[in-house]
Amino acid sequence: MPIYDYTALKNGKDVIKGSLEATNHKEARELVRKMGYLPTKIVETNKGNSTEKKVDYKKIKKMNLGERVEFTSTFQILVQSGIPVIEALTFIENDATNKKLKGVAQELRRQIMMGSTFADTVARYPDVFGQIYIGLVRAGEDAGELEKTMERLLELLKKEESIRSRVVGALMYPVFVIILAMLVTTVMLVFVFPAFAEMFETMDKDLPWITKTLMDLGVWLKTYWPSIPLIFGTVIFGSMFLLRWNPSKRVIDKYVLKIPLISKLIQFANFSNFVSVLQVAYDAGIPVVDCLYLSNITLTNTTLRDRISLATADVQQGKHLSVALRATKAMPGMILFMIATGEQSGRLGEMMSQATVFIDKTLDKVIDTMTKAIEPIMLIVIGGIVLVLALALYLPLFQSYEI
Repeated sequence: MPIYDYTALKNGKDVIKGSLEATNHKEARELVRKMGYLPTKIVETNKGNSTEKKVDYKKIKKMNLGERVEFTSTFQILVQSGIPVIEALTFIENDATNKKLKGVAQELRRQIMMGSTFADTVARYPDVFGQIYIGLVRAGEDAGELEKTMERLLELLKKEESIRSRVVGALMYPVFVIILAMLVTTVMLVFVFPAFAEMFETMDKDLPWITKTLMDLGVWLKTYWPSIPLIFGTVIFGSMFLLRWNPSKRVIDKYVLKIPLISKLIQFANFSNFVSVLQVAYDAGIPVVDCLYLSNITLTNTTLRDRISLATADVQQGKHLSVALRATKAMPGMILFMIATGEQSGRLGEMMSQATVFIDKTLDKVIDTMTKAIEPIMLIVIGGIVLVLALALYLPLFQSYEI
């Protein structure tokens, strides 16, 4: 009998690791639950059967979101048409235009031909496919509904791609304007202000503090010009580091939820993926606790993720899903109402589907409102920069005309 290594949560917070014997992955997960733990990762080892042929697997290149959509779309169409998994992977290996997809299909096909299942093979590459992908494929294969599961996965991936493109599109304009403003300001300080230096020196008056400050800054930048790209690089990479470093990210994620409009954008963008995965996993027959675990992975805001983790622990201890989620005070009231209605009527999957539609419509409105609000804000920012530069240049001239 195969042996499975498991990682689980005890009381919703303590990490427990161990091994157990089971006939398949589904039974191993059930055994972990019976022990009172919440399984988060279960991997089959080769310790249980010495005569079992060990599957040798190679690393494959990580796919971006667009490549995962392309791979899943082609694979789903082929499998849904009745083509066996190996033949579907062979088709992708031979006909895909993307070399990365060819390599992924080739390695998956090779391992399946050596005796692995599609779910086991995909599970060996969590960095390539992600835990949600792996969990849903496992559930679909165990239930004998791989074709339907791949269709659900494709919908999730396309939705994630759509949300990402909409959010990025809304942020592109302000980022571009800010970068352009920084470049123009730098050019003004390095080349324009020094040109006025001799004229200002002929004036028999002290320069205003704003002019003197910008003149000194311009001279410093012109003298130490190699520092300009260094400063830009430091600002960009420093910002990226702060957004990714866990301690600083937690602080940012906490306070960004208190900013009007931005907080609504982050909240609905996070819960759009969360509820979608929750609904798809629930329809695939995955237990509610495991559905919450998979859905929680989609949350990019650490504050929201921590609160939903508490709800996962409460559901594991017997609370209703809607009650546990309401206690977190993280989810919008309308979504909670739909989930509670679904639980009471026995139509949870249907109500979560309606909740997804509601979230998407609200997210569209938030993005549209944010896009409209950004334009006047950017005008104020650019106007402020122009005003400061103009005052710095013209205040000395105004002073020279004073009697």
